[in-house]
Amino acid sequence: MPESKKRKTTPYTPPTGKGSKTPVKIDGSRWVAPVMIALFVIGLLWIVVWYIAPDNALMGSLAGWNVAIGFVFIGAGFILSTRWR
Repeated sequence: MPESKKRKTTPYTPPTGKGSKTPVKIDGSRWVAPVMIALFVIGLLWIVVWYIAPDNALMGSLAGWNVAIGFVFIGAGFILSTRWR
């Protein structure tokens, strides 16, 4: 059976010049993962504590905003997760 011809490929070289963009370096520092997990846990605990004890001194006056505060912590954790490698 005859063999097919091999294609000649040239290696990829990124464009250089005025219009080329340099890739953005993502900071993969050590602090990102622990802070991200801490924000997730703080947000979750904030919501859980408010549901268990809604009349405590710190959270009683905030009423329904406690859910929003918890989600802000969780959202900050997700935003920080984009910086994690």
